[in-house]
Amino acid sequence: MFSRSPVQRRRAVLVVLLAISLVLLTIYFSEPVSGGLHAIQRGAGEVLSPLEEGASRVFKPFSDFAGWIGDVVDAKKENKQLKSEVKNLHGQLAELATAKSEADQLSALLQVSKTLPQDAKTVTARVIAHSPTVWYSTLQIDKGRNDGVRTNDPVITAGGLAGTVVSTTGGNARVALITDSTSAVSAEVMPQGVKGVVKPEIGGRDLILDYLPKNSRLKRGDIVVTSGFKSGDLESIFPRNIPIGKVGSVNDDQLATYQRVRVHPYANLRDMDFVQVVTDNGSSQPVSAVTRP
Repeated sequence: MFSRSPVQRRRAVLVVLLAISLVLLTIYFSEPVSGGLHAIQRGAGEVLSPLEEGASRVFKPFSDFAGWIGDVVDAKKENKQLKSEVKNLHGQLAELATAKSEADQLSALLQVSKTLPQDAKTVTARVIAHSPTVWYSTLQIDKGRNDGVRTNDPVITAGGLAGTVVSTTGGNARVALITDSTSAVSAEVMPQGVKGVVKPEIGGRDLILDYLPKNSRLKRGDIVVTSGFKSGDLESIFPRNIPIGKVGSVNDDQLATYQRVRVHPYANLRDMDFVQVVTDNGSSQPVSAVTRP
């Protein structure tokens, strides 16, 4: 007689258990609810229910702690992601603000360039350095001789006149602003038509319009523009009608030989990103007249 191996015995037990399960399931589903197997199921449920509830209460703190750990980890990941998104948004907002500021400056610069003669030629340049001091006020631009920029070329910016080119290299140029101590611009007050010379107010941000005829009857807010004079071979380096600023206070000193007024420049000379160098003054009339509030 052959003895069965352990594998065969396990298989036989499995077959017996499956057969018993099938028999019990058949009886369970075929008997009424009040049958014996249903009663056994209800009894087992009643007996095990307190154990299940107790086990649930015992393990609930551990389950809650594990859930809290998961929530903290998820919150940290979300916080890191949100910080990254906020940083990106701040960068985008800064770029948009810069782009808008530059667009506004270029638009305002275009309005000033319309006061030039129709056939005047200009070169748009970006300001790359400022050098303001008490006596000298200059800036560097990224255009030079290779771009047609020459010494004594007028320079305009958003608002009005900025200054003149005082030196050049192949790729950049230095501009002396109208607030520089060396600056002097022949100017005219509109609509009266009286002429004088605009000079810087040393140590200040305003300009001085000097050598005006006495009793010129100027008033606060009058517009000051370049006069663009021409007398024989002598000609101003500035085209006529470029806005400079508006009259501030008026000096009515009766003992003075000439009248002098303070001028507030239109251009923000301490905060410029773009300028235009007038490389050719042209000869025809400007596209539009100067109008300022």
